[in-house]
Amino acid sequence: MPRYLLFPGRHHLLTRFQAEYLRRLAAPTGDKTGDGTAGGATVVWAVTSANHENTRRNPVPYHRREAAIERFSVLAGLRSVVVPVFDTAVTDRFAEVTLKNVAAATGLELTPADTVVACSTPEVAAMYERLGFPIAGVEAEVEPTPARPWEVLLRLAAGDPSWRDLAHPATADVYARYRLDDLVRAVVNDPVVGDEGGLTPTRDYRTYAEAFADAAQRKWAAVREHVRPGRIVDVGCGAGAVLELADRDPALRESDLIGVEVARHLFEECVHKKAQGFFTNPNVFFYRRNVLGGAVFAPRSVDTTMTFALTHEIWSYGDRMASLRRFVQAIYDHTVPGGVWINSDVCGPDGQDATVRLRLATTDGANPPRPRTDLASLPPQEAAAHVAGLSTRARLDQFAVDWRFPLAYRPVPAGADRAAEHEVGPDGAVVELTLGAAMDFLTRKDYTDNWLSETREQFCGLEYAGWKALLADVGFEVDPASGPFRNDWIATNRLAPVAALSTVDGRPLDWPVTHVLLVARRPVNT
Repeated sequence: MPRYLLFPGRHHLLTRFQAEYLRRLAAPTGDKTGDGTAGGATVVWAVTSANHENTRRNPVPYHRREAAIERFSVLAGLRSVVVPVFDTAVTDRFAEVTLKNVAAATGLELTPADTVVACSTPEVAAMYERLGFPIAGVEAEVEPTPARPWEVLLRLAAGDPSWRDLAHPATADVYARYRLDDLVRAVVNDPVVGDEGGLTPTRDYRTYAEAFADAAQRKWAAVREHVRPGRIVDVGCGAGAVLELADRDPALRESDLIGVEVARHLFEECVHKKAQGFFTNPNVFFYRRNVLGGAVFAPRSVDTTMTFALTHEIWSYGDRMASLRRFVQAIYDHTVPGGVWINSDVCGPDGQDATVRLRLATTDGANPPRPRTDLASLPPQEAAAHVAGLSTRARLDQFAVDWRFPLAYRPVPAGADRAAEHEVGPDGAVVELTLGAAMDFLTRKDYTDNWLSETREQFCGLEYAGWKALLADVGFEVDPASGPFRNDWIATNRLAPVAALSTVDGRPLDWPVTHVLLVARRPVNT
């Protein structure tokens, strides 16, 4: 009989079938009842994606999976060793990587002579077979095929009570004690977060973290005077750059500083910073939550909530106004009477439904006969390079293909445009569209590195009047410090050199507002 059973897998949920199968497989020769495993094979659990949690593909953190495996082993009478294997890029050397992880963690050099690999996934089993390991197929070798662990977990997520009949008592116990069943339901059914724990699979979070850090000082300076000490929450905190500045403020040294972030990559950076001593306040905490999934904080428990460049994502990735209203209501509910919500974000221009003419440069890049429809299938760098090489006018055509919101525009024939040509030069091409659509394109056209991510978002969904009406309807009072504004640097450096706005009859238009600062207070008597 083998000395070891290597059992690779994510192991988020363990089943009764697995217990019976492994007991028989690990039992000493001549004892196939599984009742006497003393001297039997040791099960080596290689827990893959051990550094992932709170994602649709990996909802349960490694330490909880390990706890369930250890309890499972005691109840099933198995001698086990549990080894974490961090997630790796797709590779045909996955088997070798796993074996090296086992050797590094335990000193066990598993070989085909002393080890059987238990694996029900044909593609993974084939990798070990190529190395000479004998394979035990687990669920794959039984007819009819038992429910696989992931199928049982999906039953749990769907609210099907039959999962308890199939799950091993060790899993049921750990899930109940740590409320993992609620976690699994929330993560697997999350309408926004993808399989890998981000808003979009194409987003370069390193770029976003750097941008957050660069802008943190400016953001904090804009909101500091409105921050109320006490329990201070930054929802969508990115890599925690604003909270680092709050941590350095002597007036807030007695406050709790709490960051909430949905993207796994950014949340992990926050945790890493805290572990490395970036924060001096002992009451700094980070939570990985999707604020669209329900309340994060208890009612009337937060003094200050800050959100930066977040609400347009809630609008874009959720159900637009319905999702935004739920979010605003949740903020109001968790705010103490007299508390404040400070929101800084992009903003739609006033009168955004008005039709305008937009003149765009054509000589600042390539002008292919038609936009590409296959950017998502290209390597990220190649897609970014293609968009970056387009003229501003051609980039509009590409934007219309990739933007997930409808973009209606029509070219204005040469000679039919009455706007002054000197605004962009005689090389400009003119289109007619709504002001809101024009600004959504213009404020996104330079994000070529994250083009496919940015084109999933709408910057101009709500103008300032709509914001004031929404806040008042929920119950907030809008502080006089609130208001829309234009980022003049963007207007001067990004828009004016390559674009110009005019009315349909040719009257030049100034660049409209691009951002909003909202300071909303919950009335003291509510």
